[in-house]
Amino acid sequence: MQNTDTTKYIIHTKIKADGIVERPDVVGAIFGQTEGLLGNDLDLRDLQKTGRIGRIEVNIRSSVGKSIGNIDIPSSLDKTETAILAASLETIDRIGPCMANIEIAKIEDIRHSKRKQIIERAKYILTDMFDDSWPESQEITDEVKEAARIEELTFYGKDNIPCGPNVATSDAIIVVEGRADVLNMLKYGIKNAIEVGGTNAPQTVIDLCKKKKVTAFTDGDRGGELIIKELLQVADIDFIARAPDGKGVEELVQKEIVKSLRQKIPVEQAMDRYQIGGRRARPIPQSKQREERPEIRQRVVKAPVAKPRLAERPRRRPEQATPTISNEFKTHMNELHGTLSARFLDKNKKVIKEVTVRDLANSMKDVDNRVKSIVFDGVVTQRLVDIATGKEIQDIIGAKIGNITKVPVDLNISSVGEL
Repeated sequence: MQNTDTTKYIIHTKIKADGIVERPDVVGAIFGQTEGLLGNDLDLRDLQKTGRIGRIEVNIRSSVGKSIGNIDIPSSLDKTETAILAASLETIDRIGPCMANIEIAKIEDIRHSKRKQIIERAKYILTDMFDDSWPESQEITDEVKEAARIEELTFYGKDNIPCGPNVATSDAIIVVEGRADVLNMLKYGIKNAIEVGGTNAPQTVIDLCKKKKVTAFTDGDRGGELIIKELLQVADIDFIARAPDGKGVEELVQKEIVKSLRQKIPVEQAMDRYQIGGRRARPIPQSKQREERPEIRQRVVKAPVAKPRLAERPRRRPEQATPTISNEFKTHMNELHGTLSARFLDKNKKVIKEVTVRDLANSMKDVDNRVKSIVFDGVVTQRLVDIATGKEIQDIIGAKIGNITKVPVDLNISSVGEL
């Protein structure tokens, strides 16, 4: 009989026989062909008499003159002895009059299964059977604590974006980079955080930002800076907060989170710091576009007149386009102003394709040799320049030029103020 109080492992095996065999044949072959093989200490009959090996379970079926099935043997031996016993079963090559093969499928650790059951039960007890107060005991395992935090994690919108449970109802939200950041915020009782998922912000998050007071809270590294630059261009952000240099939001303790959020800066100040221009980088209502577009057009046209003596100072970009081409670019830029869109132009400055700024980088990777110029309502970044390298793109014109350190010799870069 199997002793469920002392069983540590269960040996699971597969059996195949070239003939019709039944359970008594299999059990007889096991005892008969392993007898004396491993010495007295590991003799199956003695081990079963002393309760160190439980009842051998055989499940076998026959079809078309062949037999296949499973053998399960419970063991209270240690890991090494159980492994030796399991290996001995694979030496059995005959059952009754039939050739047979026995193969070990796996060895199940019963204690692991019990530990898993304990964890699942503890998760239920922790989340459903305590009063509203959090348990004070420090002996709860880390895995159970993690499970409790995951239980609070919810998902927002049709894209199932990970967030805290209060995102939908709170007037203010915190946009963080990833799921681990949301979990860390939940750990310290901050339940209005939502994941943006990197530099390609989901439309669901962009739409949500229009309805809430939004703080973007990103890691203190280069990736966090890039996410801020994108959010300032595509989403309605009110404040910017950063983790300490070199740290991720998921690594911060409560004191660091509170300090970082208290040191948040208004979006207008962030626009200047990250060189995103002097306006909120989001779609402008049509009425506002009609009011502001003449001012932009006037500034673009008069820029060369303000400083006419170009010959008296070094030319920054000797390869700059001719005035005729510049005027064509200005026309496209005036039409794109406030739309957060981009246009791919051919050699005659005709539009091949129009995309949103947020999809520009991915679209550039697939352009063919017809595309010679790109104009868009956004910031020219090093990433866009790097993607253009190796293509036949000759000009990139944006609303503003970011921090660019490497430019191919055959690529012209301009902004609204330079045209």
